Amino acid sequence: MNLDSELFNYLATHQNGSDDPDRIPPLGDLSVEMGVSVPKLREQLGAARALGFVEVRPRTGIRRKPYTFAPAVTSSLLYAVARDRVRFAEFSDLRIRLETAYWCEAVSALTSEDIAELTVLAEAAWAKLNGSPITIPHAEHRRLHLLIFSRLDNPFVTGLLEAYWTAYEAVELNSYADLAYLREVWTYHERIVRAIAAGNPEASLAAFVEHTNLLRHRSA
Repeated sequence: MNLDSELFNYLATHQNGSDDPDRIPPLGDLSVEMGVSVPKLREQLGAARALGFVEVRPRTGIRRKPYTFAPAVTSSLLYAVARDRVRFAEFSDLRIRLETAYWCEAVSALTSEDIAELTVLAEAAWAKLNGSPITIPHAEHRRLHLLIFSRLDNPFVTGLLEAYWTAYEAVELNSYADLAYLREVWTYHERIVRAIAAGNPEASLAAFVEHTNLLRHRSA
């Protein structure tokens, strides 16, 4: 496969034979090796960093990173939402359908440590909601949902879900909510976690599907 960017093509196909296979030579060396000007490679490097393909640090230089879909889809989604907020509702619907389709597979892959963390997250959320002052448990909300799908070996599914939660913050759904709404949300989350802990992915899915109707009404 021949990619449009010379640097992208190099990153995708080049295998460094050294003990550090993800280390990428300096741009000057690549320019000579590839026959591409340094300014052009620098421009392509900027795009590669934005897409999460590489990282650049003063001491370690350029390094190829493990593939993740999140940076590319997040940038596109945030742009779409900035132009028209209705795009978030459309993406939210996609997220719900995606989670529903992968739910039982994802839950079945969770470890006992993951399930214990889900329980802790639910408890921490209730502590915030019952505290004085009351605090919105957004970090727990995001972590709980992403943790449920964290064992899926599919970077496209997890990347789309990570992008959703970044956009969720961007449209400020995490900044304010009626307390009664939040309590209802976390009652569903508690049901979900208990069903997962009981080894009943189907019951947890049923609770999740009920829970998603709350967000549909809120973001409409």
